[in-house]
Amino acid sequence: MIARDNLTNVHLPEDGVGDYPYTAVAQGGTEPAGQTFSFHAHYRAQLFQIVRGSLRLETERGYFIVPPERAVFVPSGVLHEVTYLQETERSYLFFRPDAVMNLPSQISVIGTTPLLRELILAFLAIPRADAGSARAERLVAVILDQLETSPVAPLSLPSPASERLRSIASDIRREPGADWPLDKLASRAAMSPRSFQRHFQSETGMSFRAWRQQAKLLKAVEWLAAGRSVGDIAFSLGYSGPSAFIAVFRTAFGVSPGQYFEGTFPAMVPDSTRG
Repeated sequence: MIARDNLTNVHLPEDGVGDYPYTAVAQGGTEPAGQTFSFHAHYRAQLFQIVRGSLRLETERGYFIVPPERAVFVPSGVLHEVTYLQETERSYLFFRPDAVMNLPSQISVIGTTPLLRELILAFLAIPRADAGSARAERLVAVILDQLETSPVAPLSLPSPASERLRSIASDIRREPGADWPLDKLASRAAMSPRSFQRHFQSETGMSFRAWRQQAKLLKAVEWLAAGRSVGDIAFSLGYSGPSAFIAVFRTAFGVSPGQYFEGTFPAMVPDSTRG
């Protein structure tokens, strides 16, 4: 159960002055579909843990999809924009920068184990005024230990650095299943097809073909989280049929689309016995 004061907004100063003295503070709750928090940064590192729904997180150089039973870690000071794709039940944990020195220095989407989810729920049950108590600090230490060993999920897509390629990538990302002839994209960027592919790989670290495949997979995860059928997703993304899509999905994620969201985490509800 979530303590009632952990359902209210966490005031976070940008520079650490006036910050909470605790290692971590938390907030649980629900965001409506379409809720967007435009580009901003926090002094504290942030963990978004998704219980139900999904979100899209963008930076100047990347794009991330975070579905249920995953979390995204955002290091201190990283500029990011967040959009909730469906009504989303989530929890936030904000850590002092000095407490997360062993966590990734880049934004990372991670899997959340049952133990980690239970630990986060236990921390949310502690009133914010007691977030510095011995019990709370012990929980935070174990949460950080779990985060250090949590596997990174392949749910990110790098953005090109140059504006001409970034604009093309943004259009493809919005409609990854559309027909995108290489010669027309290259012409739009004022390049030959060969030069286009070379520049795209140089700026993203991925071949254009692999990047397009990853864009399709991220859109598939987004649509699966929204409840769309495997067959509908397969044809919308340009696969020959569901079996072809399932094979590509299984290669990327190790499980079928139907297995990806198994093990739904129980809904969070406020604890009426706490102040």
